[in-house]
Amino acid sequence: QVQLVESGGGLVQAGGSLRLSCTASGRAFSSYVMGWFRQAPGKERVFVAAISYFGGGTKSADSVKGRFTISRDNAKNTVYLQMNSLKPEDTAVYYCAARRRNDMVVGVTGYDYWGRGTQVTVSS
Repeated sequence: QVQLVESGGGLVQAGGSLRLSCTASGRAFSSYVMGWFRQAPGKERVFVAAISYFGGGTKSADSVKGRFTISRDNAKNTVYLQMNSLKPEDTAVYYCAARRRNDMVVGVTGYDYWGRGTQVTVSS
């Protein structure tokens, strides 16, 4: 069992930056692919980025490429999402997720554990 807790959300102006963190409880953090998803009001939850067990591989959605960077620190049981050049359309609740298998899938159903989310609001 893994428990995930996100932090770092908030209100930021367009063009600004935020860094989200997700800290996992339990052991074997390095045995999970970690992902970030987001859900805007009235919309489905969608993939943002994922990172492999030891950070050697990453994947990101086209909508955030070049602006968002996912990274992890296995010694701290933490995954990060650095978000730069934020746009109003990035406004959403951001969720951290963990997947036991070592492949970076983009579907919501591919992840085994979820955090409760952190709100990111980008004003224009």
